[in-house]
Amino acid sequence: MKLYSITNNKLKSVSSDNFKLEKDIQNLIENNLEELFNLQFIKTELTIKNFRIDTLGYDKENKSFVVIEYKKDRNFSVIDQGYTYMSLMLNNKSDFILEYNENCDGTLKRDDVDWSQSKVIFISPQFTEYQKHSVNFRDVPFELWEIQKYENGLVSFIQHKVTSQESISSITDKSDNIVSNVSREVKVYSEDFHFTNKSVNDDVKELYQQLKDRILNLENVEIIPRKQYICFSKKTNFVDFEVQSKNLKLFLNLKHGELDDPKKITRDISELVGHNGNGDYELKVKIEDDVDYVMFLINQSYKKQK
Repeated sequence: MKLYSITNNKLKSVSSDNFKLEKDIQNLIENNLEELFNLQFIKTELTIKNFRIDTLGYDKENKSFVVIEYKKDRNFSVIDQGYTYMSLMLNNKSDFILEYNENCDGTLKRDDVDWSQSKVIFISPQFTEYQKHSVNFRDVPFELWEIQKYENGLVSFIQHKVTSQESISSITDKSDNIVSNVSREVKVYSEDFHFTNKSVNDDVKELYQQLKDRILNLENVEIIPRKQYICFSKKTNFVDFEVQSKNLKLFLNLKHGELDDPKKITRDISELVGHNGNGDYELKVKIEDDVDYVMFLINQSYKKQK
Protein backbone atom coordinates (compact mmCIF):
# COMPACT_ATOMS: atom_id res chain seq x y z
CA MET A 1 0.00 0.00 0.00
CA LYS A 2 1.32 3.46 -0.92
CA LEU A 3 0.63 6.48 1.28
CA TYR A 4 0.64 10.11 0.20
CA SER A 5 0.58 13.41 2.02
CA ILE A 6 -1.30 16.42 0.59
CA THR A 7 0.21 19.91 0.44
CA ASN A 8 -1.52 22.66 -1.59
CA ASN A 9 -3.47 19.99 -3.44
CA LYS A 10 -0.24 18.20 -4.43
CA LEU A 11 0.51 14.60 -3.49
CA LYS A 12 3.85 13.53 -2.07
CA SER A 13 4.72 9.88 -1.51
CA VAL A 14 5.30 8.96 2.14
CA SER A 15 8.35 6.74 2.51
CA SER A 16 8.23 3.53 4.51
CA ASP A 17 10.26 3.27 7.70
CA ASN A 18 10.68 -0.38 8.61
CA PHE A 19 10.55 -1.72 12.14
CA LYS A 20 14.07 -2.64 13.19
CA LEU A 21 13.10 -5.38 15.61
CA GLU A 22 10.17 -7.72 16.11
CA LYS A 23 10.08 -6.43 19.69
CA ASP A 24 9.33 -2.92 18.39
CA ILE A 25 6.13 -4.24 16.82
CA GLN A 26 5.23 -6.10 20.00
CA ASN A 27 5.70 -3.04 22.22
CA LEU A 28 3.55 -0.90 19.90
CA ILE A 29 0.71 -3.45 19.83
CA GLU A 30 0.74 -4.15 23.56
CA ASN A 31 0.61 -0.44 24.36
CA ASN A 32 -2.41 -0.05 22.07
CA LEU A 33 -4.19 -3.38 22.47
CA GLU A 34 -7.55 -1.90 23.42
CA GLU A 35 -7.45 0.71 20.65
CA LEU A 36 -6.58 -1.83 17.95
CA PHE A 37 -8.48 -4.95 18.98
CA ASN A 38 -10.66 -3.93 21.93
CA LEU A 39 -8.73 -6.47 24.01
CA GLN A 40 -7.63 -6.42 27.63
CA PHE A 41 -3.88 -6.93 28.06
CA ILE A 42 -2.96 -9.85 30.33
CA LYS A 43 0.72 -10.66 29.92
CA THR A 44 3.74 -10.45 27.64
CA GLU A 45 6.20 -13.29 27.00
CA LEU A 46 4.06 -15.93 28.71
CA THR A 47 5.57 -19.42 28.96
CA ILE A 48 3.30 -22.46 29.31
CA LYS A 49 4.53 -26.04 28.86
CA ASN A 50 7.78 -24.88 27.20
CA PHE A 51 5.86 -22.76 24.67
CA ARG A 52 6.28 -18.99 24.69
CA ILE A 53 3.32 -16.77 23.84
CA ASP A 54 4.28 -13.27 22.73
CA THR A 55 1.14 -11.51 24.00
CA LEU A 56 -1.93 -12.82 25.79
CA GLY A 57 -5.12 -10.76 25.71
CA TYR A 58 -8.72 -11.19 26.78
CA ASP A 59 -11.81 -10.35 24.74
CA LYS A 60 -14.42 -9.16 27.25
CA GLU A 61 -17.22 -9.07 24.68
CA ASN A 62 -16.70 -12.69 23.62
CA LYS A 63 -15.40 -13.84 27.03
CA SER A 64 -12.43 -15.49 25.36
CA PHE A 65 -8.63 -15.53 25.33
CA VAL A 66 -6.64 -14.26 22.34
CA VAL A 67 -3.02 -15.19 21.60
CA ILE A 68 -1.01 -12.66 19.57
CA GLU A 69 2.19 -13.58 17.75
CA TYR A 70 4.58 -11.22 15.94
CA LYS A 71 6.71 -12.31 12.98
CA LYS A 72 9.37 -10.76 10.78
CA ASP A 73 10.45 -14.19 9.52
CA ARG A 74 8.47 -15.07 6.37
CA ASN A 75 9.26 -18.79 6.52
CA PHE A 76 7.16 -19.86 9.50
CA SER A 77 3.98 -21.93 9.09
CA VAL A 78 0.89 -20.01 10.20
CA ILE A 79 -1.26 -23.15 10.28
CA ASP A 80 1.15 -25.30 12.30
CA GLN A 81 1.92 -22.60 14.85
CA GLY A 82 -1.67 -21.43 15.10
CA TYR A 83 -3.11 -24.85 15.85
CA THR A 84 -0.28 -25.56 18.28
CA TYR A 85 -1.19 -22.49 20.33
CA MET A 86 -4.91 -23.25 20.15
CA SER A 87 -4.28 -26.79 21.36
CA LEU A 88 -2.03 -25.44 24.12
CA MET A 89 -4.82 -23.17 25.31
CA LEU A 90 -7.59 -25.76 25.21
CA ASN A 91 -5.46 -28.36 27.02
CA ASN A 92 -4.28 -25.95 29.72
CA LYS A 93 -7.34 -23.85 30.47
CA SER A 94 -6.56 -23.51 34.16
CA ASP A 95 -3.16 -21.97 33.40
CA PHE A 96 -4.72 -19.27 31.23
CA ILE A 97 -7.34 -18.48 33.85
CA LEU A 98 -4.61 -18.30 36.51
CA GLU A 99 -2.66 -15.80 34.41
CA TYR A 100 -5.75 -13.61 34.07
CA ASN A 101 -6.52 -13.73 37.79
CA GLU A 102 -2.93 -12.92 38.74
CA ASN A 103 -2.44 -10.07 36.27
CA CYS A 104 -5.86 -8.41 35.90
CA ASP A 105 -8.50 -6.83 38.08
CA GLY A 106 -11.36 -9.21 38.64
CA THR A 107 -11.55 -12.98 38.80
CA LEU A 108 -12.41 -15.55 36.15
CA LYS A 109 -13.70 -19.07 36.69
CA ARG A 110 -13.38 -21.86 34.16
CA ASP A 111 -17.06 -21.65 33.16
CA ASP A 112 -16.86 -17.85 32.73
CA VAL A 113 -14.80 -18.30 29.56
CA ASP A 114 -16.29 -19.13 26.17
CA TRP A 115 -13.48 -21.32 24.88
CA SER A 116 -15.26 -21.76 21.54
CA GLN A 117 -14.37 -18.15 20.69
CA SER A 118 -10.61 -18.51 21.28
CA LYS A 119 -8.35 -17.29 18.49
CA VAL A 120 -4.80 -16.49 17.43
CA ILE A 121 -3.76 -13.20 15.78
CA PHE A 122 -0.56 -13.09 13.72
CA ILE A 123 1.02 -9.68 13.07
CA SER A 124 3.84 -9.16 10.57
CA PRO A 125 5.17 -6.53 8.16
CA GLN A 126 4.43 -8.97 5.37
CA PHE A 127 2.93 -12.42 4.81
CA THR A 128 3.73 -14.64 1.86
CA GLU A 129 0.99 -15.75 -0.54
CA TYR A 130 1.44 -19.26 0.83
CA GLN A 131 0.82 -18.09 4.39
CA LYS A 132 -2.27 -16.12 3.37
CA HIS A 133 -3.64 -19.03 1.36
CA SER A 134 -3.03 -21.51 4.19
CA VAL A 135 -5.58 -19.79 6.48
CA ASN A 136 -8.13 -18.95 3.79
CA PHE A 137 -10.87 -21.16 5.24
CA ARG A 138 -14.15 -20.02 6.78
CA ASP A 139 -13.62 -21.93 10.04
CA VAL A 140 -9.93 -21.29 10.84
CA PRO A 141 -9.71 -19.29 14.11
CA PHE A 142 -6.71 -17.22 13.02
CA GLU A 143 -6.32 -13.64 11.81
CA LEU A 144 -3.46 -12.21 9.75
CA TRP A 145 -2.66 -8.51 10.13
CA GLU A 146 0.05 -6.69 8.19
CA ILE A 147 1.62 -3.67 9.86
CA GLN A 148 3.69 -1.07 8.03
CA LYS A 149 5.55 1.89 9.49
CA TYR A 150 6.06 5.14 7.57
CA GLU A 151 7.84 8.42 8.09
CA ASN A 152 6.11 11.19 10.07
CA GLY A 153 4.91 8.66 12.64
CA LEU A 154 2.34 6.98 10.38
CA VAL A 155 1.39 3.31 10.69
CA SER A 156 -0.95 1.21 8.52
CA PHE A 157 -2.70 -1.86 9.85
CA ILE A 158 -4.53 -4.14 7.39
CA GLN A 159 -6.27 -7.46 7.97
CA HIS A 160 -6.23 -10.19 5.32
CA LYS A 161 -9.86 -11.26 5.03
CA VAL A 162 -10.99 -14.84 4.45
CA THR A 163 -12.55 -15.19 0.99
CA SER A 164 -13.19 -18.94 0.82
CA GLN A 165 -16.28 -20.78 2.07
CA GLU A 166 -14.37 -24.05 2.22
CA SER A 167 -13.81 -25.75 5.58
CA ILE A 168 -10.34 -26.67 6.82
CA SER A 169 -11.71 -30.15 7.57
CA SER A 170 -12.17 -30.79 3.84
CA ILE A 171 -8.40 -30.89 3.28
CA THR A 172 -7.20 -32.08 6.69
CA ASP A 173 -6.04 -35.62 7.29
CA LYS A 174 -8.47 -37.18 9.78
CA SER A 175 -5.48 -38.52 11.69
CA ASP A 176 -4.42 -34.93 12.50
CA ASN A 177 -5.63 -34.88 16.09
CA ILE A 178 -4.60 -31.30 16.84
CA VAL A 179 -6.70 -29.79 14.03
CA SER A 180 -9.62 -32.14 14.71
CA ASN A 181 -9.68 -31.46 18.45
CA VAL A 182 -9.44 -27.70 18.04
CA SER A 183 -12.13 -27.67 15.34
CA ARG A 184 -14.53 -29.57 17.58
CA GLU A 185 -14.28 -27.01 20.36
CA VAL A 186 -13.52 -23.70 18.63
CA LYS A 187 -16.09 -22.22 16.25
CA VAL A 188 -15.87 -19.36 13.77
CA TYR A 189 -19.34 -17.89 13.27
CA SER A 190 -20.83 -16.41 10.09
CA GLU A 191 -23.98 -14.49 9.16
CA ASP A 192 -25.43 -17.69 7.73
CA PHE A 193 -25.12 -19.38 11.12
CA HIS A 194 -27.76 -17.04 12.53
CA PHE A 195 -30.24 -17.91 9.80
CA THR A 196 -29.61 -21.58 8.99
CA ASN A 197 -29.54 -22.82 12.58
CA LYS A 198 -32.90 -21.28 13.49
CA SER A 199 -36.44 -21.35 12.14
CA VAL A 200 -36.31 -17.81 10.74
CA ASN A 201 -39.19 -16.40 8.67
CA ASP A 202 -38.40 -15.16 5.18
CA ASP A 203 -39.73 -11.74 6.23
CA VAL A 204 -37.00 -11.53 8.87
CA LYS A 205 -34.33 -12.41 6.32
CA GLU A 206 -35.64 -9.73 3.97
CA LEU A 207 -35.73 -7.18 6.77
CA TYR A 208 -32.17 -7.98 7.79
CA GLN A 209 -30.98 -7.55 4.21
CA GLN A 210 -32.75 -4.18 3.92
CA LEU A 211 -31.15 -2.85 7.08
CA LYS A 212 -27.78 -4.39 6.25
CA ASP A 213 -27.68 -2.71 2.83
CA ARG A 214 -28.49 0.66 4.32
CA ILE A 215 -25.98 0.32 7.14
CA LEU A 216 -23.22 -0.67 4.71
CA ASN A 217 -23.83 2.59 2.84
CA LEU A 218 -22.32 4.32 5.87
CA GLU A 219 -18.55 4.79 5.85
CA ASN A 220 -16.04 2.35 7.36
CA VAL A 221 -18.56 -0.26 8.51
CA GLU A 222 -17.52 -3.84 9.17
CA ILE A 223 -19.77 -6.84 9.78
CA ILE A 224 -18.55 -9.10 12.60
CA PRO A 225 -20.65 -12.22 13.28
CA ARG A 226 -20.49 -13.36 16.89
CA LYS A 227 -21.92 -16.39 18.62
CA GLN A 228 -25.04 -14.62 19.96
CA TYR A 229 -25.50 -11.78 17.46
CA ILE A 230 -24.19 -10.02 14.35
CA CYS A 231 -22.22 -6.82 14.99
CA PHE A 232 -21.99 -3.79 12.76
CA SER A 233 -18.86 -1.97 13.78
CA LYS A 234 -17.10 1.26 12.97
CA LYS A 235 -14.35 1.60 15.54
CA THR A 236 -16.50 -0.32 18.00
CA ASN A 237 -19.93 -1.94 17.63
CA PHE A 238 -22.69 0.60 17.06
CA VAL A 239 -25.55 -1.86 16.54
CA ASP A 240 -25.90 -5.58 17.23
CA PHE A 241 -28.53 -7.78 15.56
CA GLU A 242 -29.97 -10.77 17.38
CA VAL A 243 -31.85 -12.84 14.80
CA GLN A 244 -35.13 -14.30 16.10
CA SER A 245 -37.73 -16.39 14.30
CA LYS A 246 -40.28 -13.59 13.80
CA ASN A 247 -38.31 -10.38 14.25
CA LEU A 248 -34.90 -8.80 14.70
CA LYS A 249 -33.79 -7.62 18.11
CA LEU A 250 -31.39 -4.69 17.86
CA PHE A 251 -29.06 -3.32 20.54
CA LEU A 252 -27.88 0.28 20.14
CA ASN A 253 -24.51 1.05 21.67
CA LEU A 254 -25.57 4.25 23.43
CA LYS A 255 -25.65 5.00 27.13
CA HIS A 256 -28.85 5.80 29.00
CA GLY A 257 -30.02 9.30 28.04
CA GLU A 258 -28.02 9.55 24.78
CA LEU A 259 -30.75 8.36 22.38
CA ASP A 260 -33.36 10.63 20.79
CA ASP A 261 -36.39 8.37 20.28
CA PRO A 262 -39.53 10.50 19.82
CA LYS A 263 -41.69 7.47 18.98
CA LYS A 264 -40.39 5.64 22.06
CA ILE A 265 -40.03 2.28 20.33
CA THR A 266 -36.84 1.34 22.18
CA ARG A 267 -36.54 -0.21 25.62
CA ASP A 268 -34.08 1.03 28.23
CA ILE A 269 -32.05 -1.98 29.37
CA SER A 270 -29.40 -0.05 31.29
CA GLU A 271 -30.34 -1.85 34.51
CA LEU A 272 -30.90 -5.25 32.90
CA VAL A 273 -28.10 -7.66 33.82
CA GLY A 274 -26.86 -10.31 31.40
CA HIS A 275 -28.48 -9.18 28.14
CA ASN A 276 -26.90 -9.80 24.75
CA GLY A 277 -25.45 -6.98 22.68
CA ASN A 278 -23.84 -3.68 23.56
CA GLY A 279 -25.45 -0.51 24.84
CA ASP A 280 -28.44 0.54 26.94
CA TYR A 281 -31.17 0.44 24.28
CA GLU A 282 -33.02 -2.48 22.71
CA LEU A 283 -35.71 -2.56 20.03
CA LYS A 284 -37.58 -5.28 18.19
CA VAL A 285 -38.12 -4.72 14.47
CA LYS A 286 -40.58 -6.45 12.13
CA ILE A 287 -40.97 -6.21 8.37
CA GLU A 288 -43.94 -3.84 8.64
CA ASP A 289 -42.04 -1.35 10.83
CA ASP A 290 -40.70 1.99 9.62
CA VAL A 291 -37.18 1.20 8.40
CA ASP A 292 -36.40 4.89 7.92
CA TYR A 293 -37.08 5.53 11.60
CA VAL A 294 -35.02 2.50 12.64
CA MET A 295 -32.11 3.87 10.60
CA PHE A 296 -32.59 7.26 12.30
CA LEU A 297 -31.95 5.48 15.62
CA ILE A 298 -29.03 3.40 14.29
CA ASN A 299 -27.39 6.51 12.84
CA GLN A 300 -27.27 8.12 16.26
CA SER A 301 -25.25 5.19 17.58
CA TYR A 302 -23.06 5.16 14.44
CA LYS A 303 -22.17 8.84 14.83
CA LYS A 304 -21.34 8.35 18.50
CA GLN A 305 -18.66 5.73 17.75
CA LYS A 306 -15.84 7.99 16.54
